[in-house]
Amino acid sequence: MNRAVYIVVALCMSGRLVVPVAAQESQETKGDGPSFGGPDAVENQLRDDAAVDRPTLFERWFDWKDGLTEKHGFSFSVDYSGAFLGANESPSDDRASGGMARFFGAWDLVGRGTKNTGTFIWKVEHRHAYTDAAPSGFGFNLGYVGLFEPPFSDQGLRLTNLYWRQRFNSGRVTLLGGFVDPTDYLDVYALASPWTGFVNFAFSTGTTTIPLPNEGFGLGAGAMITDSIFLIGGLADLNADPTDPGRTIDSFFSDHEYFKHIEIGWSTSQDRIYLDNVHLTLWHADERVEAVTPSGWGANFSWTHYINDKWLPFVRAGYADEGGSLMQKSVSIGFGYQRNPGKNLLGFGLNWGEPNESTWEPGLPNQYTAELFYRWQVSKAIAITPDVEYLINPALNPDADSIWVFGLRVRGAF
Repeated sequence: MNRAVYIVVALCMSGRLVVPVAAQESQETKGDGPSFGGPDAVENQLRDDAAVDRPTLFERWFDWKDGLTEKHGFSFSVDYSGAFLGANESPSDDRASGGMARFFGAWDLVGRGTKNTGTFIWKVEHRHAYTDAAPSGFGFNLGYVGLFEPPFSDQGLRLTNLYWRQRFNSGRVTLLGGFVDPTDYLDVYALASPWTGFVNFAFSTGTTTIPLPNEGFGLGAGAMITDSIFLIGGLADLNADPTDPGRTIDSFFSDHEYFKHIEIGWSTSQDRIYLDNVHLTLWHADERVEAVTPSGWGANFSWTHYINDKWLPFVRAGYADEGGSLMQKSVSIGFGYQRNPGKNLLGFGLNWGEPNESTWEPGLPNQYTAELFYRWQVSKAIAITPDVEYLINPALNPDADSIWVFGLRVRGAF
């Protein structure tokens, strides 16, 4: 595949211990079943933000929002995030920064107060760069096969979510359809969010071995087969364009180029489904004619376990056979540490990756990545996250043995 074409596609992709265990458990106390999605799924993001235990100057605002949820089943949030990256050397731009405004929410319209709710979910975003280089493409500027903060692009206004989510069987079965983001429920774990977790996509959905589609028209389903075993699957349009929703609908029903996935996993219980989690994900991507991308398939493994409500170690690995992914083999290990749920978070990860030879030229060196971040929850509304990364053997930059990357992310959620 033409490298330039792939880079353009990659820059359009969106990514993903923000989640205190109390936030997941509280879903049961509200009568609604836990979500099969990860930390970026709208309903989970709303709950996680609400569970943050810090003083705030906006107490009346949050109390009013809580009242809307309790009386009318209507929950919403507005947030703004900024990401700033710099490197000690680069063959191109050595700095990148950008921001994102989001308006998202969920409205229980059927079965409110029960575990079998039918909910309308939406998310609208504006993504913009502060500098010539947006954070999402900064890795390629360095000659690194990978993405930093994938959602922080320069796309402008976009529709990320607009779908119906329906639960059945006391919340044990979930179906959804409409404008979806597959990364909300594909290969999830608690540290995957680029808003509150790792900056490098190597520690997020698919560990860079899954050719993730853009947000667009799609279908998803999840079910608890037993009290501990779950099954998740989905179908999404590979040619989706969230900046042009009308074209996305047409593409889904006319192009027939799809991304399919199925996942089987085990958790200690449904309410801890992305804290205590072992799963195997299988995926297949159709050939994309206009993008000149071959069909492909792959498998991903993930293990996480929340220890003493403080430590979250993880082991994640992926393999791809063509399909246009960044890596054909990748392994990530690390941990998150949160002394008190809903407060500050420390994260550390190591990654090894082998570039996909069907995407890049054969013979590129293996890459190694280390990342350390600390999310400081200043208040219920504000979080500041300094980050440092060490890149070894950036595969597209033969002149550099290693590169240091320094980052700062700021998020305000109201």
